[in-house]
Amino acid sequence: MRILVTRATLLTMAVLLIAAAVSLGSGVPAAVHYIGHDKVTEVMSKGGPIVSDPGLIVLAQRREAGPVEYHDRTNHVFVIVEGEATLVVGGTMVDSKRTAPDQMRAPSLEGGTIYHLSKGDVITIPAKTPHWFKEVSTKTVAYYAVNIESE
Repeated sequence: MRILVTRATLLTMAVLLIAAAVSLGSGVPAAVHYIGHDKVTEVMSKGGPIVSDPGLIVLAQRREAGPVEYHDRTNHVFVIVEGEATLVVGGTMVDSKRTAPDQMRAPSLEGGTIYHLSKGDVITIPAKTPHWFKEVSTKTVAYYAVNIESE
């Protein structure tokens, strides 16, 4: 009788684990998304999401210089499509404040690595890494931000 109960328990656990794995999907993205160039152009003009998927957000951004950002779980891939900017990555945040459960902002950074970004450049920024669009010499910089959430 113990053997039957043990086998039934193991079988139930296996079924539950398989069901959990299937429900989580096989990765990021979880679905196919097609966004035509007209829609992308429209979103890029004001900034915002063009793909929202569990664990993945793709933004079309247009921005000026701004505060330092730090994300506990968001990994970035920035693809610059227009303009030029000075991005500082790493270093120590000065007077940081938590602005959301998984995010902090600060007015500046001490130290860090300086990158001059322009059209065609790609930069990746892991979660837990401060980053700062310190200067935007062209008034605005346009880029795609591929944001992948980590555990």
